Amino acid sequence: MLEKIKKAVIYTVAAVAIASFSSSYAADKLKIGVLPGVYADSINAAAKEAQAQGIEVEVVEFTDWTTPNLALNSGDIDLNYFQHQPFLNKAIEKQGFKLGSAGTGVLGNIGLYSTKYKKLTDIPAEGKVGIANDPVNQGRGLLLLDKAGLIKLKAGVGYLGTLNDIIENPKKLSFVEVEGPQLGRITGDVDIAQGYPHFIVAAKAFDPSSGLAYSGIEDKQFAIQFVTKAERTNDPVIKKFIKIYQDSPTVQEAISRGFANDKNLYSLAWLN
Repeated sequence: MLEKIKKAVIYTVAAVAIASFSSSYAADKLKIGVLPGVYADSINAAAKEAQAQGIEVEVVEFTDWTTPNLALNSGDIDLNYFQHQPFLNKAIEKQGFKLGSAGTGVLGNIGLYSTKYKKLTDIPAEGKVGIANDPVNQGRGLLLLDKAGLIKLKAGVGYLGTLNDIIENPKKLSFVEVEGPQLGRITGDVDIAQGYPHFIVAAKAFDPSSGLAYSGIEDKQFAIQFVTKAERTNDPVIKKFIKIYQDSPTVQEAISRGFANDKNLYSLAWLN
């Protein structure tokens, strides 16, 4: 009799635990950090579809490239969507973050923009160039300037090149370093600037299709990543959300709008 009572108690406790677990996780939740513009718009589009599939998503907007990783590392958000793998690698190296990529998103091309000149050959001697101030994105901008023939870099420096790696500067250009999201805003103050089309669209600064040169799919390593804590890169809820994002026509429409409906400005990197 005593044994039967013990079993009944165990079964009751187990049933209560299961019921409690089910009610606590009836709807999975994710808090995702983004930057304004196409990243926020596309994540918001996916969030609406995720809601219908049992995932509650809160989108948190940041305005810089530092805070989203700090917030993720401290556990204030579950996921961020704003950075490419080389940027993440540098952040991990510098800050010791234990973060990793759970999946690939959109590849935004970069461009060289001028509101004063229509051709690269028109850029004047001793002109000013706006360029990103962080190590990885500055290197990417320098590679595009090299490709455009405005400067020449040391052989083999790749995307980690800095201003110190310029070995030829025939026009004696000078460089103005600013944070990447602000480059669109300062383009009118320089002769030519590295630019990110999606930030230009979001700021309504000028025509994002007016670039004098663009990067392309060869830059796939710069595709935006869904970044989370290292131990959560295979989290089933995160993986489910990423699949919703990648499979959604509504998300793809939001991405297209964020790049001024110009397919020269971006690629869906997970499809290539």
